[in-house]
Amino acid sequence: MAAIIEYDGSGFCGWQWQDGARTVQGCVEEALGRVANEPVRVTVAGRTDAGVHACAQVIHFDSNAARSDHAWLRGANSNLPPEIALLWAGEVAPGFHARFSATGREYRYVILNRSVRPSFLARRVSHEYRPLDVARMQSAARQLIGIHDFSSYRAVQCQAKSPVRELRRLDFERRGDIVIMTVTANAFLHHMVRNLAGVLMAIGAGERPEHWACEVLDARDRTVGGITAPAEGLYLTAVEYPVNDGIPRLPPISGLW
Repeated sequence: MAAIIEYDGSGFCGWQWQDGARTVQGCVEEALGRVANEPVRVTVAGRTDAGVHACAQVIHFDSNAARSDHAWLRGANSNLPPEIALLWAGEVAPGFHARFSATGREYRYVILNRSVRPSFLARRVSHEYRPLDVARMQSAARQLIGIHDFSSYRAVQCQAKSPVRELRRLDFERRGDIVIMTVTANAFLHHMVRNLAGVLMAIGAGERPEHWACEVLDARDRTVGGITAPAEGLYLTAVEYPVNDGIPRLPPISGLW
């Protein structure tokens, strides 16, 4: 079985199960276990940090319970906290793996760009009080597209065996006071999206020149890469799979970013 879930990560200590901590994985496994009437362990497409949100996270799990897709969906949602919802559940191709079968991921980083901090958008957007020049950010971002060693853009504690990733898209859009960064890749390193955002926000604010993004990349040294942007405002928006795996591509929520 597989499922697509969305969640507000503000009140969780990240996705991954931790003893004594409230995590998204812990809540999802408990809810599915109640439906199955047996313990359920799930595998996720991409683990998210504390405070990071997801609009279309993908999981898979095995169970001996005979339940319809509708029963999994309704049953799990009735046992999940308000911040988490299953959007879809269904059978998938044999051998499907939520993480290793994925061919791409998409994230969006949402920045409130105004002098005053957010109120009702707090914990759902990042905040930058300095005016951001989106054209400068886009120009700098073009230097990063392609297959590169992203050592400078990953966390020091990143455990990935290789720092090489294929960055397929890195676009910026301004909607009034909101600046949206959309980024897609075959896969991401730990903190890679937030580190990209941190570098490009510094460029957009005029703190650094446009070519600095490429200088950071070429250095292959995290210590030259500036700050890691906050988790608030980061959303996992899509995970891509081969069509024959059976995972639907759900339409985005209308009007959301």
